[in-house]
Amino acid sequence: MKNPIRIILPGIGLVLLCCAVLLPACQTTATIKNSSSNSSGAAFQALLDSAINDKMPGILVHVESPKQKISWSGAAGVSDVKTQNKLQADQTFRIASVTKTFVACSILRLWEQGKLALTDPISKYISPEHTAILIEGGYQPDQITIRHLLTHSSGLFDHAATQIYFEKIQNDPGHHWTRTEQLRGCITWGKPLGKPGEKFSYSDTGYTLLGETLEKITGKSMGDAFEDLLKLKALGLKSTWIENEANLHRNDLKRIHQYLDGADTYHYNASLDLYGGGGLLSTSKDLAIYFQNLFNHKVFDKPATLDTMLAKRNYAIKPRMDYRMGMYFIQLNGLDAYTHSGFWGTQVAFVPSMNATIAANYSQIWTARGNAPVLAKALSVLQKQ
Repeated sequence: MKNPIRIILPGIGLVLLCCAVLLPACQTTATIKNSSSNSSGAAFQALLDSAINDKMPGILVHVESPKQKISWSGAAGVSDVKTQNKLQADQTFRIASVTKTFVACSILRLWEQGKLALTDPISKYISPEHTAILIEGGYQPDQITIRHLLTHSSGLFDHAATQIYFEKIQNDPGHHWTRTEQLRGCITWGKPLGKPGEKFSYSDTGYTLLGETLEKITGKSMGDAFEDLLKLKALGLKSTWIENEANLHRNDLKRIHQYLDGADTYHYNASLDLYGGGGLLSTSKDLAIYFQNLFNHKVFDKPATLDTMLAKRNYAIKPRMDYRMGMYFIQLNGLDAYTHSGFWGTQVAFVPSMNATIAANYSQIWTARGNAPVLAKALSVLQKQ
């Protein structure tokens, strides 16, 4: 790729911008269920339609607002630039780092079940090989705790936020990455960023180790652990699963094409972001439903567990984002909100004062700094109800 520009966005990481995709006029589709007003559905759809241009192939949004009796899904644009197939509201996409919310919730479920302590060192759960790699890289795995990994305060370098990693992916997009390769990238491509607990530093590597911890304790794959611990089926999530070989029969049935700098990443091997830092496929509706259930105490057994997840962290060095555990805190239209975003263009936000969730996925990451632009606009529609 030529002349990359590095832009840091909250919770998203490194984006390389250099070229664009040319598109014809946008196409739209939407479903409205239990809407208190057809005008709100029309307003949401207008927001989506306006987001489509020659640099943005498509957008998917779901708005869940029980108080206002709104459960709305919409789409605009195309799912594939080459075929020009119309984007459908129920199509799946790679949610990337929003997977971290599911990982954090699963680890906290194990904690409330007494199967781990947040103060446990990660050396208790990761393999001897991975422990040795960390030591080789100058880390002290017996001093890095589960809590440090959950809050991105472990001091671990982020293998996924390097030019080297992106070049390797672009040069060989079909390469099957292993968790071990990514951990080696962590110690080879960078150095420790501080002592455990000293400061916030976002690290996919840390969440890949949480994924390993989850698999070690449960004796199951990460996807199966999600299903069991988070009760995904019981919550009504019908289109959320780990994108791996075991799910090949359903992975590509409705998956959209997602773009990076105009390049189609559809055939990039899922293993580049599979082990806890990312890995899930989902829909905008599923993501909104999950956040609604999480914040309405239907995921954890104990209400206090959610309090632990959302507890504010304080550091001597002010962090660039207010990250909790698998979730970060923002202001959206002057209202408190909890959110997570993902590299390919996903963001979900829950607004406590309205008990409402907005989940969005852009086919290509938005270029403006900060939150997905449609979130504030859709929230404005809700605020006017």
